[in-house]
Amino acid sequence: MIKVSPSVLAADKAYLLKEVKKIEKVADSLHFDIMDGHFVPNITFGPQLVASLRKRVNLPFEVHLMVDNPEKWVVPFVEAGCDLLISHIETTYYFLRLINFIKKKGVKVGVALNPATPLCVLDYILPEVDLVLLMTVDPGFGGQDFLPETLPKIEELRKMIRRKNTSLDIEVDGGINKENVRKVVAKGANVIVAGTSIFGSSNPQKVILNWKEL
Repeated sequence: MIKVSPSVLAADKAYLLKEVKKIEKVADSLHFDIMDGHFVPNITFGPQLVASLRKRVNLPFEVHLMVDNPEKWVVPFVEAGCDLLISHIETTYYFLRLINFIKKKGVKVGVALNPATPLCVLDYILPEVDLVLLMTVDPGFGGQDFLPETLPKIEELRKMIRRKNTSLDIEVDGGINKENVRKVVAKGANVIVAGTSIFGSSNPQKVILNWKEL
């Protein structure tokens, strides 16, 4: 079954807890897009927001670090209550060191790739991570249009995982909606991140349930 992780980036921040409660019973996790204004041209929120929701929401939390120097943010977000920490391969020369550092903190590890980053960067780290996040837009802003050029990349990653005889999740994030979600699932993605398509809907629960049945 497909897993869905709604991104709080698109939720109404004035009623954030209320928005999250709408999807809590049907979502598989909650996705936090952390942006620093350096790695991407936008600033979102920090560990305090994650910690405040952690006390009130019964879902796994995944934190997507779109930041320079991600190693500086591992401890604050682990202490805030995240269950999965996703870092961009483009942000550090020493990704295996970062993976080991995150694992020692007792949380799962994910690696994110921008649309133009080739899959060959995963050759030596794929068995060490729990999830690969393929961006289907250039990161930095919500509500962008899905890049169809990323579809073959999803399919190739699924083949790569099979060749290496390993098992992990392929997550996609960026411009996912009812028009393209079936295509990304057909190519091999099994975790869908979406913000606008879910929180911008009049019935976010129905959107999630429909996607999980694909």
